[in-house]
Amino acid sequence: MARGYLEGPAAEEAQRRLDELARGVTDEPEVESQAAVFGSTEDNPEPHFLGLVGAVDPDELFASGAAWGVTVRRVAAS
Repeated sequence: MARGYLEGPAAEEAQRRLDELARGVTDEPEVESQAAVFGSTEDNPEPHFLGLVGAVDPDELFASGAAWGVTVRRVAAS
């Protein structure tokens, strides 16, 4: 029957991992990302990718009325 708690090396490993997570240490590699503009247009009213920030100005798109519901999201760099 299970005891419901860890002991020995398993408990030490679990505690070590919890301590790492608390410090922000992860096993996942850093993923490089970039800012992308998403929004709706007259041609496609569903939110979709409009371009990368720098190539597309989200404020200008919205102010001109060319797009609405404009958001900037971080996406993985290719």
